[in-house]
Amino acid sequence: MTPFHDLDHYLSIPRVSGLALSPDGTRLVTTVATLNSKGTEFGTALWELDPAGQKQARRITRSAKGEAGAAFAANGDVYFTSARPDPESPDADPVNALWLLPAGGGEARVVLNRPGGVGSVMTAKAADATFVVAEVLAGSGNEEEDAERRKSRKDNKVSAILHSEYPVRFWDADLGPGQPRIFAVEPGKEKEPGKPATIDATAELVLRNLTPDAGPRLREAETAVSPDGRTVYASYTKPLAKADSRSVLVAVDAASGNTTVLLDHEGMNYFPGPVSPDGKTLVVVSESDTTPHQAPQVKLHLLDVSADAADGLDALTPLAHDWDRWAKPAAWLPDGSALLVTADDDGASPVFRISVPASAAEVSVTRVTQDASAYTDVVVSPEGRSAYALRSSYSFPPEPVRIDLRSGETTRLPAPAERPAYPGRLERIAATAADGSRVPAYLALPEDASAASPAPMLLWIHGGPLGSWNAWTWRWNPWLMTAKGYAVLLPDPALSTGYGQNYIQRGWGEWGKGPFADLMAVTDAAVERPDIDAERTAAMGGSFGGYMANWVAGQTDRFKAIVTHASLWALDQFGPTTDASQYWLKEMTEEMALENSPHLHVEKISTPMLVIHGDKDYRVPIGEGLRLWYELLSKSQLAADQDGRTPHRFLYFPDENHWILQPQHAKVWYGVVESFLARHILDQDVPVPAELGL
Repeated sequence: MTPFHDLDHYLSIPRVSGLALSPDGTRLVTTVATLNSKGTEFGTALWELDPAGQKQARRITRSAKGEAGAAFAANGDVYFTSARPDPESPDADPVNALWLLPAGGGEARVVLNRPGGVGSVMTAKAADATFVVAEVLAGSGNEEEDAERRKSRKDNKVSAILHSEYPVRFWDADLGPGQPRIFAVEPGKEKEPGKPATIDATAELVLRNLTPDAGPRLREAETAVSPDGRTVYASYTKPLAKADSRSVLVAVDAASGNTTVLLDHEGMNYFPGPVSPDGKTLVVVSESDTTPHQAPQVKLHLLDVSADAADGLDALTPLAHDWDRWAKPAAWLPDGSALLVTADDDGASPVFRISVPASAAEVSVTRVTQDASAYTDVVVSPEGRSAYALRSSYSFPPEPVRIDLRSGETTRLPAPAERPAYPGRLERIAATAADGSRVPAYLALPEDASAASPAPMLLWIHGGPLGSWNAWTWRWNPWLMTAKGYAVLLPDPALSTGYGQNYIQRGWGEWGKGPFADLMAVTDAAVERPDIDAERTAAMGGSFGGYMANWVAGQTDRFKAIVTHASLWALDQFGPTTDASQYWLKEMTEEMALENSPHLHVEKISTPMLVIHGDKDYRVPIGEGLRLWYELLSKSQLAADQDGRTPHRFLYFPDENHWILQPQHAKVWYGVVESFLARHILDQDVPVPAELGL
């Protein structure tokens, strides 16, 4: 038996995320989420890892509310955020406060608290400079006024928000009334000058608003801090005509708070990457606006931000533009000779090194890690010989590793938990599409799948759509299904990343054509195998994958069941009601919506469908799921009969969003999916989860 044979055991596997390295390279800190004793919530804590790989991992924070967002100060102190009670103010309302864990050891303490809470923490690598992103109510002149206005809203039970700009929602959050600002964290004034300090007195910290006039434009902004702490680079959302917007790059001077727009160009969005060790060069990520016929292009650039640099685009240098991958910048080497990046690449997301010579013509891209894994949170040791990262694949969840930057060899560091054994085997397969393109996929198989005992198969379609099946996933984990005897096919059809710009372009604006044809081609290849039962298959997907599941349902009856989660159903309805219409409608014209909308084919659906949707989903609003459910029951070939009976099912979560995050709801999700598939694929009666109370 493995943890995947029991959902309670599966949910109890520790989940590692985030990685921070101390300036001297001797300490690594990560965040670990574990299930509470009741099995109802995940709690987070900070753990320290040994970069040398000699000592066992050890937990360094502990509270019921949890901790996250570790950031090392230049002196080795660790900042983090937590809503746990302040021991010195136990009756205060719990909000996310800024805490500090001293480098030399000792108890963590609150160093900054405010009614609106604190968001992300940023520190400079070579200077005593700390910044936070936190929200203020629009028009608040200072922290005291902001606190008073928040209290007034709370006391009067006012939740209304008045908007003047788009958007008004993001994923599962209502935007406003708070607006994000960048603050410098600084020592406060003595409360009673001249009075002797007690032995345990600590310096009071205060916030200085660097972006008081930013409005809501820092929402979800990406930021980077210069090594000397003098400048914060950020992406601003610039509102445009007709509810459109674009991301522009700005520099915020930490001393004066002056904000300078560095890059603002029509049809282009700019985001800051890391700053070079000498502080003179900023990595910039650009993403072009899409059109109905042109997919976005993501490129890297170097921006000269030295004092004598030219302005704007004149100082922008292309970096590795001939490399046909979408790179995510991670870290500079200490000598500034190269940049480490990650990029989706043929079912993996390796670490690459991009040289940064004087001549752009000499730029080279070298793959550092050679395994078929996905790397994130890459940080570099001070001497530049090693990097550290979190690594995952379908064989194991995220784990900390050390990377030898000369050989590419990776070493797993002692972690809070061992790798869980999984029930089956993983293979890489591929099919050939009608246009000759290779369509790759992972295939997870039960151990006993064979020609003598072929396994039923589930086609899982990824979301995005600009993404790839290449890393461990807790929400759509194939091993939970192989433990039940299913094979799981994880293909990367047209629109997937990691195969070049043309592979994305093949499906752009034609979701029901290229991606659908690719999915059917790789399904055909899989069911030709003797260890797969071609007569017992189902299709499943979430988000865009749910859209494709809906499209599949209206185009073919080859599958015995279809599961569609958080799915797009009526594209003309989805486009204007999603939380980011300004993005989707650039591709989703009226003509595209008519040609690719699954709801126009509901009368052809003859396959039982399990519809799953969360009410707090703002990316794919609940209206998509409600309309899909009504039209299945009123128009499909399996519509409700005269007694209201139907083989279709609707699993509704009133308090979940685009993802099912609560542990007990995850159990319900997997349990209902198993019951539905067993009935229609295996002809077995598996009861629904007892937690439903049915």
